[in-house]
Amino acid sequence: MKAAVCTKYGPPEVLEIREVPRPVAEDNEILVKVMATAVNSGDVRVRGLAVKGMMKILMRLAVGFSKPRKPILGSVYAGVVESVGSRVSSYQVGDRVFGMTGFNFGTHAEYVKVKVRSIISLMPKQASFEEAVSLIFGGQTAIYFLLKAQIKKRSSPSMLIIGSTGSVGTAAIQIAVSYGACITVVCSTAGKPLMESLGVSSIIFYDQQDFTSQEKTYDIIFDAVGKTTARQCAHLLKAGGVYKTVGGVDYASENLEQLRMIKALWEIGAYQAVIDRTYTLEEVVEAHRYVDTGRKKGNVILRIS
Repeated sequence: MKAAVCTKYGPPEVLEIREVPRPVAEDNEILVKVMATAVNSGDVRVRGLAVKGMMKILMRLAVGFSKPRKPILGSVYAGVVESVGSRVSSYQVGDRVFGMTGFNFGTHAEYVKVKVRSIISLMPKQASFEEAVSLIFGGQTAIYFLLKAQIKKRSSPSMLIIGSTGSVGTAAIQIAVSYGACITVVCSTAGKPLMESLGVSSIIFYDQQDFTSQEKTYDIIFDAVGKTTARQCAHLLKAGGVYKTVGGVDYASENLEQLRMIKALWEIGAYQAVIDRTYTLEEVVEAHRYVDTGRKKGNVILRIS
């Protein structure tokens, strides 16, 4: 099968399209023919070892010292069940599924095998493969941090989302609204049309003003791009308010319950796909280059089959 292989840490050009052995599903595994996947911030961070200080050592220990020990990147997928192991009864050949592999990676390929008890579900109704896969990474991350901020225990919380146009930011807006939050976002003026399409009217444009100088305060502040610190935002929090960032030592954990929540939100129309650009597997270097610019709006998709 064809796969995008990360040959070492470095710029997008370290990625190569190669023929590699097709995986075989064992007793409790499912082989999925990948129809669509995504290039997200996690992929480019691992490929480029794009972390600072001690985090470089920790990342090398976690994913590989001189190069990724899982050389096929990609952590989300949507596709069709190709085969199932002898102990699998919950899925059948031909089922349309979507899911997440986390640090096992492997989805930037024509096939991926996953455990039957991994983060996998039947795809949301009426979703295309590209739409389904675009929901996962941002949705899982946003749900994790919003629940950490105890959004469920707050009545109509006021919330500031910093970096609102990426996959995590656009997911956080929609999921927070489903919890009854009143949203203010921080983005560039170029992000205005996307924010308005998501129903956001309270927008602070960071290329026109310093959002930290505002007088308004919030119950929750969520930095979806990791560009701020708790100290910089402390004066913007109400008493008892919570600050969360994707840029800290707290990494989002994924689970099946969150994937099912994402699916349910899509099916009731509360969570829509936000897709910026779509590339083919052979264009994976160009996809990584674009994500590296930091200008993507929503998700960058790789169409595999």
